[in-house]
Amino acid sequence: MLAFRSEEHVDRWCKLWRVPRGATMTLEQQFDLAVAWYDDMLDPDSGRRSPGDAEALFRKVGLRGDFWRLSE
Repeated sequence: MLAFRSEEHVDRWCKLWRVPRGATMTLEQQFDLAVAWYDDMLDPDSGRRSPGDAEALFRKVGLRGDFWRLSE
């Protein structure tokens, strides 16, 4: 994961390194996703998230689009 100042900075970096642009998220979305993802980490009964559960968390923090789809 890389942090950038702006969408324009992402575009310049991708062009410079000749890599396709991937999905982006804000710092707030990163924080919200981390809080939601690790919320039950200390619960011994919590198991691995299903792709559908992970997608629900992505949507909850506003991450939408093909990049964030894990299931078919």
